[in-house]
Amino acid sequence: MQHWLNVTAVALGVVARAALWVAGISLVAMTALIAAQVFARYVVKSPLTWTEPTSILLMGWFILLGAAVGTREGYHLSFDVLLMVLPQRVVLILHSVSDIVVAAFGAGMAWFGLELLTRTWTASMPTLGLPGGVSFIPLTLSGILIVIFSAERLARRAAGMKTARFGDDVLED
Repeated sequence: MQHWLNVTAVALGVVARAALWVAGISLVAMTALIAAQVFARYVVKSPLTWTEPTSILLMGWFILLGAAVGTREGYHLSFDVLLMVLPQRVVLILHSVSDIVVAAFGAGMAWFGLELLTRTWTASMPTLGLPGGVSFIPLTLSGILIVIFSAERLARRAAGMKTARFGDDVLED
């Protein structure tokens, strides 16, 4: 079981790294588009109409994929002061409860994100000409990743292993 979980950790580490790359590229691209928009509007006096909606799409990618990777890393919101005074067994139970709640939230993101994606796919974004559902792809994908990463954390904890962290080979809790 532990060997399988280590193999899974390496594979999910690759997925997490890819998600961070997409998030990082999206952030840089959004920044460049905003800079181009400001230059075009105030220097050239001819605004680009497509940069703002594209930037908003890219923002969805870097925020939501970053949040999914944050789930794997255990960076989601938590109240850790109480955990410092509780017995380790209780702390592990509370961490598991937290992972279950986060997984349920991710499942809701995936489910309702997919519903929004499918229901708006036939609409068109006026300035981009893309299907409207495109804007819900990162929501759906992030929800799926949050469920997978939370399940990984729960499985590793149940097996008595430390949770996987960024870098695939660094395992901490």
